[in-house]
Amino acid sequence: MAIHIKTPEDIEKMRIAGRLASEVLDYITPFIKPGVTTEELDRLCHDYMVNVQGTIPAPLNYAPDGHNPYPKSVCTSINNVICHGIPNEKPLKNGDMLNIDVTVIKDGYHGDTSRMFFSGDVSPHARRLAKITYECMWLGIEKVKPGACLGDIGYVIQQHAENSGYSVVQEFCGHGIGKKFHEEPQVLHYGRPGTGPKLEPGMIFTIEPMINQGKRHLKIMSDGWTVVTKDRSLSAQWEHTVLVTETGYEILTQSAGTPAKPQIR
Repeated sequence: MAIHIKTPEDIEKMRIAGRLASEVLDYITPFIKPGVTTEELDRLCHDYMVNVQGTIPAPLNYAPDGHNPYPKSVCTSINNVICHGIPNEKPLKNGDMLNIDVTVIKDGYHGDTSRMFFSGDVSPHARRLAKITYECMWLGIEKVKPGACLGDIGYVIQQHAENSGYSVVQEFCGHGIGKKFHEEPQVLHYGRPGTGPKLEPGMIFTIEPMINQGKRHLKIMSDGWTVVTKDRSLSAQWEHTVLVTETGYEILTQSAGTPAKPQIR
């Protein structure tokens, strides 16, 4: 499968979809606290997407080959859940860390982003994992420019994670995105510099490292979606959708509440 180079018209539509996806995360932020259920967070996000934004929640009933349809409008991954956690009626506890992954469809184009959130007072080691994972994403983004290789992105993410004492999930990765939810290329969060496809202006893809506090190994739960760490250690993830420009990159999933670029020492 070839990597689709987006037209200026595509890019403008992707900017809108990306901003809207990020605004869902802005909207839901004040609701995240001990006692709220992820079912309620999902309902709030769904209503905001459909009734306020006029967007379609891409995960709802999404069914790639071999999967049952995903039953909710966002993914909520708590503590040792790596990705694709399904919202449910269990209340958040004080000290839980949570990833919310949002993908909206607007005028046929997808915007995809996720952030980490904290429920009440979380432990210093959970905060550190979320911080390092955020830095990993940004280090990967900073490698995006024409002529660079996808392996450059994966390498810098893996180095920062492993040098911080963590591991990188290898079975799930970033992806091209546009009119389809998942397109070429696959964006691995590990690798070697100078390997993989060369980046060209007009490419759009996600960078979404999943970093584990323990070992990288995982298992998929019986619902067919929820992915957890095999050793039950904490996992964190952040995600942006990124455009390759003529001179570097543009992050398409930004809004008023997007966390600032980190100062990485």
